[in-house]
Amino acid sequence: MDVPSSSSPPSPGPRLLYVEDEAEIAGIVVEMLGDEYDVDHASTGEEGLRLALGRRYDVIVVDRRLPGMSGVELVGAVRTARIATPALMLTALGAVDDRVTGLDAGADDYLMKPFDFAELRARLRALRRGRGAGDRRELGDWVFTPASQALYSPADGRIPLTQAESELLELLTSSPEHVFSRDEILAHVFPGGSATTVDTYVHYVRRKSTPEIIETVRARGYRSGTP
Repeated sequence: MDVPSSSSPPSPGPRLLYVEDEAEIAGIVVEMLGDEYDVDHASTGEEGLRLALGRRYDVIVVDRRLPGMSGVELVGAVRTARIATPALMLTALGAVDDRVTGLDAGADDYLMKPFDFAELRARLRALRRGRGAGDRRELGDWVFTPASQALYSPADGRIPLTQAESELLELLTSSPEHVFSRDEILAHVFPGGSATTVDTYVHYVRRKSTPEIIETVRARGYRSGTP
């Protein structure tokens, strides 16, 4: 594992975890990103997971094909641990099914090998802009991550949401004490819809998670709950 020397001054840059088993490629990427990021490199999925669970990172870059634990399994384990750090998956596999598998596991973006370093840097910047330090909203024992459109159950791990379900929950959690009327929700999430549309999607989110995730305030509307 390539980590900064304890005798070196700490880097002021954001912290990045890079998981890649090919030493030559890893050396080049670490060198290229080292002027902008404080990079920790792991050569196996198991080591990458240990680092991801033990340290706070601003972004994770992981190769899909790793010995032992694959990149897909690594990202899935990170999401199951309710860590919302944005993750970019590198892959030589271009089939749609391969990309879908990685995204469903919790990756936020994909980049095909071989890649251009300018594009890699741009994608990392975009991930960090979209997620900040990892936008996670706590709902009691549950965690909602808007950018990855997922809920994390304290018992069952990651629960993917549709875009509409995620936008509904993002609105409600943006102001937890506010009771959003159906008209407000329609204006922000379902323009052109009806009150029935709002009630239907509230039901969808509750069915995927728990009824207490969204609280009904009689005659007024809905707000985020604390299950």
